[in-house]
Amino acid sequence: MNEAALCAGTYDPITYGHLDVIERAARIFPRVVIAVAPSHGKNPIFSVKERVELVKQCTAHLPGVEVEIFKCLLVDFARAKNVRVMVRGLRAFSDFEYEFQMALMNRKLDSEIETIFLMPKQDYSYVSSSNVRTVASLGGDINQFVPPPVQDALKKRFA
Repeated sequence: MNEAALCAGTYDPITYGHLDVIERAARIFPRVVIAVAPSHGKNPIFSVKERVELVKQCTAHLPGVEVEIFKCLLVDFARAKNVRVMVRGLRAFSDFEYEFQMALMNRKLDSEIETIFLMPKQDYSYVSSSNVRTVASLGGDINQFVPPPVQDALKKRFA
């Protein structure tokens, strides 16, 4: 039995959709490592340290969850953390092609690491970090999309 899973992403910011997938993973695996990517190419609005702190605050209620930055190949990070299962969230069919290619690439890089896909509740299937950032930047109500610590951080960022 695999005793740990890895949930990787930029989490800029973490949404209720991300949190739903992480909570589902935490019900399956006693240890869940959340790997936060620096993501220089996406021009994040929060620093990687700020994102790690927000993810920690939003997952504090989950036992066995660790949150860390990773700056290497994800398979190398997984190996270093003694994790053999990567959990990826699929919101819609449009996510599948990218995630499928990534899973195959990771399998080629390390055949011992498996990828499983979890779908968030349908209430969150349309929620993306980029959409949340847009709504927040224009002064819209984001309460139904992100946890309170993220709401506060976004309000401060766009004040």
